[in-house]
Amino acid sequence: MSFGAKKIFPIDKKPRVAVGVSLPFTSPGVFASTYATREAIKNNLINFFLTGTGQRYLNPLFGAGLQTYIFEQLNSKTEVALEQDIQSIINEFFPSVIINDLEITSQPDTLQITVKLTYSIQDTGITDNLEIAFN
Repeated sequence: MSFGAKKIFPIDKKPRVAVGVSLPFTSPGVFASTYATREAIKNNLINFFLTGTGQRYLNPLFGAGLQTYIFEQLNSKTEVALEQDIQSIINEFFPSVIINDLEITSQPDTLQITVKLTYSIQDTGITDNLEIAFN
């Protein structure tokens, strides 16, 4: 029986094998690739949060749909609802992602919501953070 075993993704051991696509799409010609699981998961989370529900063709359940909160009355109740939505979305679509810290800041004057997320990947030792501003 092993205790504290870390999962190492086999593809991370091959430095020339791409895992995913990097965001934003700024590379000339072809998409810039990611070569580590940490980068791929972060880009997948960014893509998921910036996609509205029903926006992806042939996959209507994909996307967090967080932009809809911008047009609601921004107050502490909205921030709590947004935090609950983010936690349930991550639990459903990214079950291996564990939220360590979630901070939501709203600026009603500029119609901007900032989401700061610190997360870790289960059984891997990978920890990262993400900040997304919606306006």
